[in-house]
Amino acid sequence: MNLNLRIDEPGAASKRGLRRPMSSAKGHRSSRRGFSLLEVIVACAIFFMVAFALLELIATNLKAAKKLQTREPDPGIILHALSLTNRFEEGQISGDYEDIAPGMYPGYRWEAQITEVGSNGLFQVDVATYNDRKAGKGVAVVGTQFWRPNSKPGSATRGRP
Repeated sequence: MNLNLRIDEPGAASKRGLRRPMSSAKGHRSSRRGFSLLEVIVACAIFFMVAFALLELIATNLKAAKKLQTREPDPGIILHALSLTNRFEEGQISGDYEDIAPGMYPGYRWEAQITEVGSNGLFQVDVATYNDRKAGKGVAVVGTQFWRPNSKPGSATRGRP
């Protein structure tokens, strides 16, 4: 068996027309390639857009959850209390929710306007709820009518029974 081994001088392969694989240092692509700077910037931009969108969603949900925990009084509580009376008198009455539900609605007050709207003892009652922490802005206004024939005559009957 005859093995014919030949050892070439450096550069002999290029003289015979054979090429060696070029390294990436000479500007040619190799099989091992990383991400370009532009690709990294685009990926980071997409990541941060998604992250900030999720943070905004979480913040909005936290605000909504906090608002659900804030209790505001219902003017129907006052209407219920007034419905238990047998007689109405025209005018304005007011009070504090602390009298009705101690500790539940701090800083809230109510005002009720009672007006006779019919000669047969029909009264219109409008209840407004205010929050002292919101500079006197009304939170809720509710109105209804009650029939109280034993009440003192008001403006609708001009003082006549």
